[in-house]
Amino acid sequence: MFDHLATGSTPTLIMLGLCFVLVLAFEFSNGFHDTANAVATVIYTHSLKPVQAVVWSALCNFCGVLLGGIAVAYALVEILPPEVLSPPNGGQAVGMLIALFGTALGWNVLTWLFGIPNSSSHALIGALIGIALGSSVRNRHLGQGVEWKAIIDVLEGLLFSPLLGFVLALLLFQILKHLLHDKNLFEPPKESQPPVWWMRGILILTCTGVSFAHGTNDGQKSIGLIMLTVIGLLPATFGLNIETPADALHKLGQDMQVAGSLIQRYGDDQKTLGVEAASSLQTRLAPLQSIEAVAPPERIALRNDVYRVLAELETIGNDGKVPEPDRASAKALHKTTGTIVAYAPWWVRILSALALGLGTMIGYKRIVKTLGEKLGKQHLVPAQGAAAELVAAVLIGGAGVTGLPVSTTHVVTSGIAGTMVGSGAGLEPKMIWQIVWAWLLTLPVTIVISGGLFMLLA
Repeated sequence: MFDHLATGSTPTLIMLGLCFVLVLAFEFSNGFHDTANAVATVIYTHSLKPVQAVVWSALCNFCGVLLGGIAVAYALVEILPPEVLSPPNGGQAVGMLIALFGTALGWNVLTWLFGIPNSSSHALIGALIGIALGSSVRNRHLGQGVEWKAIIDVLEGLLFSPLLGFVLALLLFQILKHLLHDKNLFEPPKESQPPVWWMRGILILTCTGVSFAHGTNDGQKSIGLIMLTVIGLLPATFGLNIETPADALHKLGQDMQVAGSLIQRYGDDQKTLGVEAASSLQTRLAPLQSIEAVAPPERIALRNDVYRVLAELETIGNDGKVPEPDRASAKALHKTTGTIVAYAPWWVRILSALALGLGTMIGYKRIVKTLGEKLGKQHLVPAQGAAAELVAAVLIGGAGVTGLPVSTTHVVTSGIAGTMVGSGAGLEPKMIWQIVWAWLLTLPVTIVISGGLFMLLA
């Protein structure tokens, strides 16, 4: 549908502007959907009033986005094949972005309306996989056109983080039961009565930690999405990191000789394009003093060559049939080569932080009520909130540093469920089944919708 759109044309810019609005709307929905998990315990235990809690959480999310890195952002971006990341015209970029944001945003809003604490990350990753599959069907063989290793790494994080959250929160709650003897900490909160001062401090501290960690992890995801849109709008301006120093450019140019040799020996069905791209980069980058010296139209081609090489190096680094020294060399080259495209200007970080922070202040009540009253057979007690949030802060914060995209919703929800089991209260079957079904359906539904939309629009 959009194949005829030319890069930089008025229709393309209008459609990409719509995509820019959609990505901000998605991050806004991420704030009121996922961040409710961070404020649920302090609101429900009366440790903070709702307005205080959401404003504080929004501020912590804001700081988390600004201070976090971009490893998670580009772990997600690399799920997409190079022909989608660097299309020859604006058409595929428009179709890809509308399919991606429309699917993830729609699923976010739908689950929120039903008060189901489903994951924004889960929906986003499903949409990304759908686009990768749709692109593969259009352009390549299915086994060759999808970065299965990157997808598996992401899905492993989504699978194991809630299991770990459940077990660790259960164990921590059991420890608290043996160490603490204030019965008020293990009873549902009385009307407007906060817990004892030190437990209140712990709950506020853990809310702070989860909010900040959510910013470092989910905020990074939105940074990657905003960059995809910005690059679609202005590929010559933002497609490459213009702050890459001259010595780094020279080193990248020299490395392309080794990269080309590796691609020639071990590349996939696109290795011819990869070898040509490596040769072109070697010629262009070695004498280059700065990206700004490259004419704008040539920057688009340069970026396309970089992603061609990155895709081949990713394939080689994950291929168990390749000798280990060559796999290690491919991974090292992938890391250094990626620095020319894996970046985010300061204003993108601020825009992401603002959208996430503002979203936190709106629409949190549905999810808070589910976590506080409907997840277990008894209402949430202060000790449970502290155990679940402390575990969540550590797991999500660690994932943000390592570049593993995990779900705040999955970790917090499973942590609270673990404490409900640990307390002997048990879980509410109806709500648990709703959450489980949402969890199971999110990937297939978002994959099918985004893949179908992409094939229709692109």
